[in-house]
Amino acid sequence: MRRVAVTGLGVISAIGGDTRQFLDSLQAGRSGIRPLQAVDSALLRFKNGAEVAGFDPLASFDPKQTDLLDRFAQFAAVAAREAVRDSGLEWTAAAKERTAVVTGCCVGGQATEDAAFVDLYRHNKPRVNPMSIPRIMANAGASFVSMDMGFTGPVFTVSTACASANHAIGQAFLMVRSGMVDAALTGGSEAIFSYGFLKAWEAMRVVSPDTCRPFSRDRQGLILGEGGAMLVLEEMDEARARGARIYAELAGFGMSADAHHITQPTWEGPAAAMRAALESASLAPADVGYINAHGTGTLANDATETKAIRAVFGESADRLVVSSTKSMHGHALGAAGAIEAAACALSLHHGFVPPTANYTAPDPACDLDVAPNEARQLRVGAALSNAFAFGGLNAVLAFRAVR
Repeated sequence: MRRVAVTGLGVISAIGGDTRQFLDSLQAGRSGIRPLQAVDSALLRFKNGAEVAGFDPLASFDPKQTDLLDRFAQFAAVAAREAVRDSGLEWTAAAKERTAVVTGCCVGGQATEDAAFVDLYRHNKPRVNPMSIPRIMANAGASFVSMDMGFTGPVFTVSTACASANHAIGQAFLMVRSGMVDAALTGGSEAIFSYGFLKAWEAMRVVSPDTCRPFSRDRQGLILGEGGAMLVLEEMDEARARGARIYAELAGFGMSADAHHITQPTWEGPAAAMRAALESASLAPADVGYINAHGTGTLANDATETKAIRAVFGESADRLVVSSTKSMHGHALGAAGAIEAAACALSLHHGFVPPTANYTAPDPACDLDVAPNEARQLRVGAALSNAFAFGGLNAVLAFRAVR
């Protein structure tokens, strides 16, 4: 089997409009959680979110394109363009035929869908925008990226709730490793700040009234986020031969299902996915120095994830650093795994561990080293990035440092 290198990154998030800004925020422990702007928070029980600030679609797309693209698809395209430039690959017609585009998205064009329903049910309009379906469909980002850049290899979108991007990246990884394709552009995007969707999350009573404090004793829930991230994957030997900058090796991928409950997590399913990722990467538990946790900041998830990590890593768990970058960029649902995979690759490349921000007090049920509040200068040999979704679907990526 071929080894897989990460040679390009593109990120747009609440803590940075590009990869450089995103890296700076991770290293500074800077949170992007702030008062909501897209929706009047007086109508909601929670007031804060992790929105992408100052995004101007017309700076990246012409007006005809913005008419066709919901915000989530715009994020996918912005991140993809940056990742493609960053990779330094020569994108010949032959290369584009051998490149896959695989994205993750949980809910598609929420703003477009919400606006259509408002027109129909509140304003009693007899019809909606004829471009509503192309804007809403979850594969709109992947499809536009394919057309925008001329990629003619396999193109598809995975939708598995909050594990969507990890499942997408994992599928792209398997395609490159097996030789089905020579390269892949993969990640995820999400834009969920519409009134109807936020009211649905409000009803679940899992959104924090102030901020996201993963693993902290006084955590009160997640903070919703948006954005996108894309990675360029290619065969390791080819990347080295052309002198590419390699952020990290994507070395393994593991999946599992809880087969338990639609919303309540178990530790056994996440543990099985982590073990599968380690086996796929030929890593022992002691080889891993960092885990970018799913770490939503809810009472159930953080304690359950801690139990799963301890079950897999045993004595090595006390030597791990485990942090949740959702404390800074929020929970971007289908894009979360992509943003966090970029954080993992950057941390391995630059020799640091991003912090768990907003941390106040230890919880005995979360007895791990969670890098509270400050990034840590630390070079580790390997890292995992966890994503666990409603429906009991688990996907874990394993990265190895490249020196």
